[in-house]
Amino acid sequence: MSYADDQCRLLSFNIVRVVLACLMIILYKVFMEQHIVSEETQKKHIITIAGRPGSGKSTTAKVLAARLGLRHFSSGSLFRQIAKEQGIDLMQANLSAEQNSAVDHAVDGRLREINELEDNLVIDSRTAWHWMPASFKVFLDLDMKIAAERILADMDAERRASENITADPVAYAGVLQERLDSENRRYKALYGIDPYNLANYDLVIDTATNNVEKVVEEILEKFTIWLQQKS
Repeated sequence: MSYADDQCRLLSFNIVRVVLACLMIILYKVFMEQHIVSEETQKKHIITIAGRPGSGKSTTAKVLAARLGLRHFSSGSLFRQIAKEQGIDLMQANLSAEQNSAVDHAVDGRLREINELEDNLVIDSRTAWHWMPASFKVFLDLDMKIAAERILADMDAERRASENITADPVAYAGVLQERLDSENRRYKALYGIDPYNLANYDLVIDTATNNVEKVVEEILEKFTIWLQQKS
């Protein structure tokens, strides 16, 4: 056998080794992608509650958490806390966030952290459904004028003064709609998502015709069925 034959055989052997190594890398990547997808879609004992202003997100989340013995987290409270620390009211915070996304990134960073590290909780948040794909996603709907009337009726004088809120329900409904539009623009710009697209959710409830007890009961019923279904 000639030297040239030996070199050809060695070259062929090396080519086969490279091809096999590439195949192994491809197979590993496919396995990891499937594993990650499986982890992301595996259902968790997490209920995420989004909805329109005044629809009862926080109250519903607190009652649900108590009924199920789960922890409650509110990204809205965190957002207000950050806004207060910056010395601006909620409307200004929303409008400011359209230009400066630091507050949103801080809140959503916390949501991503919760998704990676925690389970067994109820979250009221406009974007948690997006960051927690394995959660049971609920949306609470409500007419804006009814929302304004509810919020004003429940609001204490301190918050009304600190956030410079009008006492007129019709005028305040306009303020709420402006805030909602501002939020929607932000989320579309930041993440390409629409929190008010009802197709994003497992369950949609109109809270204008349902009190908190009925809303909680329906969520519990549908959540139990959802958990029993295959991922």
